[in-house]
Amino acid sequence: MATRTIFRSPRAFLPRQSFQKCQLSFLEPRRNLSSYLVTPKELAEALKQSPPSPINSEPRVIPLCASWFLPNDERKGIEVYREKRIPRARFFDLDKVIDKRSPYPHMLPSAKTFAEAMSELGIRKEDTVVVYDSKELGIFSAPRVGWTLRVFGHPNVHVLNNFKLWVEEGYPTESGELYSVECNPYPIPKVDESKVVSFEQVREVALDHNKEGAEGIQIIDARPNGRFTGKDPEPREGLSSGHMPGSINIPFSSVLDPQTKAFLPKEQLKKLFEEKGVDPSKPIIATCGTGVTAVVIETALEEAGYGNPEARRVYDGSWTEWAQRVNPSDSLIRKDE
Repeated sequence: MATRTIFRSPRAFLPRQSFQKCQLSFLEPRRNLSSYLVTPKELAEALKQSPPSPINSEPRVIPLCASWFLPNDERKGIEVYREKRIPRARFFDLDKVIDKRSPYPHMLPSAKTFAEAMSELGIRKEDTVVVYDSKELGIFSAPRVGWTLRVFGHPNVHVLNNFKLWVEEGYPTESGELYSVECNPYPIPKVDESKVVSFEQVREVALDHNKEGAEGIQIIDARPNGRFTGKDPEPREGLSSGHMPGSINIPFSSVLDPQTKAFLPKEQLKKLFEEKGVDPSKPIIATCGTGVTAVVIETALEEAGYGNPEARRVYDGSWTEWAQRVNPSDSLIRKDE
């Protein structure tokens, strides 16, 4: 059976020979994780009930590191994964598991590419996957990876809220170099198109803004306010800043606690969306720079129970695609004076 290289911890409490040809497994806990967002305590208990086993055909709990940083940040996700991670975590590379034919970053990969990535990570369809972010950012790119797994129909997916608290609360971590995991065949899934919205669909919504008879679809933009208003530049050189007509700016950082960098409590999230004028009875599209932090907003909406889940979508290409594809004559990039 094929093996895939992952990182080995020199401080992991495992016999040396267990790294040579391995299958990293976690037995399924007796009870399911209670909600999409899980606390460090909940994950630690699940992993404690699911000790690693070199031979295990049962469903497992797999921590999945999804650390990623903006292109103008010198840090790299793989580097922080090496430095400190949850023991036996796998690493999901958000810059590689993408549609490589697209000129836009982080577009969803094909179903085949996704299945190949999951297979190389040694993740089985029946495994419970808990995605988490870097300690530095708390919540940033993990919701995007969790959403990606959901789009491709992985049944049991959760997001840790968050790794910063995991570290501060004294739960175990490891660091180190490569070890190997056993690759598992992962079936090519079907894409859940109901969770995704295209450029053409968003363009139609923007063109219909303020027109009589329009559906009233709301667009929430997760970028920082300076980029939304057009006062600050985009982190990608040559890309215009600004916003779509009628869009609502809710910077992703506003749904996070400024100290813990974890999601705010449900009632605070609900109050924030109400204050921003988001109507839960109408459809919602979340967007951002490249479709990453848009899912922070989508996750906050889910956590707050705000809006119909079947009427919420994420704009995959987000502002990077929008700013490059709209026609100047359509006036679909607005800037505040």
